[in-house]
Amino acid sequence: MTGGYDGLVTERRGQILVLRLDRPEARNALTGPMMRGLGAAAREAENDPEIRAIVLTGSGDRAFCSGMDLRVFAEGGSVGFDNPDDADAYRRLSSGELGVPVVGAVNGAAIGGGLELLLGCDIVVASVDAKFALPEVKRGLFPGGGGTGLGTRIPVGVALEMTLTGDPITAARGYELGLVNAVVAPEQVLGTALGYAAKIAANAPLGLAACKELVRLTVSDPALAAARLSEWQSIVFSSADAKEGATAFVEKRTPTWQGR
Repeated sequence: MTGGYDGLVTERRGQILVLRLDRPEARNALTGPMMRGLGAAAREAENDPEIRAIVLTGSGDRAFCSGMDLRVFAEGGSVGFDNPDDADAYRRLSSGELGVPVVGAVNGAAIGGGLELLLGCDIVVASVDAKFALPEVKRGLFPGGGGTGLGTRIPVGVALEMTLTGDPITAARGYELGLVNAVVAPEQVLGTALGYAAKIAANAPLGLAACKELVRLTVSDPALAAARLSEWQSIVFSSADAKEGATAFVEKRTPTWQGR
């Protein structure tokens, strides 16, 4: 099933929701409608228990996303949100706080806000031709959409180099630094990302949510992570899915998850 918003195509593939930035003529640069669409789609995914993973990608082979469309912005285009729930979902998508695991399929350059979107992804698959950059300082700005948190994903010294110079790095360098999980041929990007998403979707939803939150919190806020660990333990280890996982293992069958 395929649908979409202005500049954004959504496609349901079983338990996976594919979100594709669809302005290839503008290097998939973000506009207000696209951001609002991403927020709405992310919120709907969280509210649909049948969606177990999201794949975020772009159209064409030149760019995943080149960041905010400065031409539209300069012409007075709105980047605000009409629905505060969509605004919150977009913020959580780009900050890695969305309840649904997200796999980035980087078909081309991820620049500025495009790279910031990828920082919200839990796994990143990149084309061998992809490049990554936060060039805001070259334009009198700074990466205010989460890019200053780059040091939580790669060494701080390299994060400072990228943000202070604005220069790009290659996909191979991104892989070496841990920003990227896999580098593949351009035609293999989406398929590889869908493969990761399928593996994720086969696992228990509560366990996935716990892993996603706690792994990220351990990096950014260890004290809060320790507190949340005990909370998640009481939720997950007493859940129906925990019992189902053990039973399915003993019975040598595929578990049927309920998300509770």
